[in-house]
Amino acid sequence: MERSSRFALIGSGRMGSFHGRTLSQRLPGASLVAVADPAPGAGDLGASRVYTDPAQVWADSEIDAVVIAAPARFHTELIVAAAAAGKHVFCEKPMALTLTDADRAIDACRTAGVHLQIGFNRRFAPDWAAARALIDAGSVGTPRLLRSLTRDPGGFDPSRVAPGTIFLETLIHDFDTLRFLNPAASAVEVYATADALVEPAWRDRGLLDTAVVTVRFDNGAIGIAEACFEASYGYDVRGEVLGAAGMATMGDGRRTGMTFSGADGRTVETSRSDQELFGMAYAAELAAFAESIRTGVPPAVTGEDGRAALAIALAAAESASTGRPAAVAK
Repeated sequence: MERSSRFALIGSGRMGSFHGRTLSQRLPGASLVAVADPAPGAGDLGASRVYTDPAQVWADSEIDAVVIAAPARFHTELIVAAAAAGKHVFCEKPMALTLTDADRAIDACRTAGVHLQIGFNRRFAPDWAAARALIDAGSVGTPRLLRSLTRDPGGFDPSRVAPGTIFLETLIHDFDTLRFLNPAASAVEVYATADALVEPAWRDRGLLDTAVVTVRFDNGAIGIAEACFEASYGYDVRGEVLGAAGMATMGDGRRTGMTFSGADGRTVETSRSDQELFGMAYAAELAAFAESIRTGVPPAVTGEDGRAALAIALAAAESASTGRPAAVAK
């Protein structure tokens, strides 16, 4: 019987803790051996070892792979160091903050012969996976119009949000989704408009919280990605692709398909967080990564996918700043 892949988690914040619990409790093909985080409480995830420095992970010969959930500014260096230590890498988005750093990370993993998977969880959500299957089967036809949106439930602390977050850490999911739903094409140009409509007082500090981005692809398809940091009714993620032969729609922001009709009218269960809406998808992406390590098959979401979404995000940030369309870098 093959042993489970042994993981270390780097960064045990909100998303890291969720990944840690998935590795320790939900995946039979994986085990959480260590957590590396200088913050107290990192040992509450079921790992047998708690480190305060990622370098301790690199030196641990019993660790096969790492899940990087540290702040985005550290991603590239952590990927490069993990690869040099011979560890397979799952990294939360964005994989880097520049294309040069994305290339460094990809090259480091390729040179070391380790897998690199980026955390674009929507590809593993049932609605999105089913839509992609229809696209691959030709049922939708050549994509013409695509749409992807993300609306957070609000309550964010603007003092803890870096300028550019809406493009690099929120809409980057939507940019990957547009690519996922138009797999035969590449993005070539974007036009973005954005503003601070949730927290107007932070506009002058460069914190934009509401944005719409038009993405043109080299097969003629046009995609729209939109995001807002506050939706009063809860977390809302949806997608749509209109093709020559039909249309597929994804998501409605509900935690379940249940509706209740009573004296006060009709109500639905609306998710308040990404972990409620996409809990199964988060687990599925780690399960796919563990399987890729076991079988040697390349990951489902590669470093090149992460780089391509980052290129769109950087172009969108440029366009929002200049007020003009921006080319997507190759």
